[in-house]
Amino acid sequence: MALSLNITDPAAKRIKELVAAESKEGQGLRLKIVGGGCSGLQYKLDLDTERAGDRVFEKEGAKVLVDMKSLLYLNGTELDYREGLMESGFVFQNPNVKRSCGCGTSFTV
Repeated sequence: MALSLNITDPAAKRIKELVAAESKEGQGLRLKIVGGGCSGLQYKLDLDTERAGDRVFEKEGAKVLVDMKSLLYLNGTELDYREGLMESGFVFQNPNVKRSCGCGTSFTV
């Protein structure tokens, strides 16, 4: 089974900006699923280096690092970055989500 994670151009640009701003060359954005939130699971983002067992997705030099357990929940997800007047941040289009909370960061599969 081919596991996938799509990184949009705006997300790749923002990841590179974050890595450069933190002077963390060689690092990427770690995307992880953790327990918590009002629906049971939530996304967690950090800058990190690659670890054994990680799956690395790359676009235009921007790396997204995902552990295999989290990838089971993230397979087929599109990672985007949007900027607006009221809110800016990473946005997840996850086809595995069955229900999410009002805040949009917590979900159930």
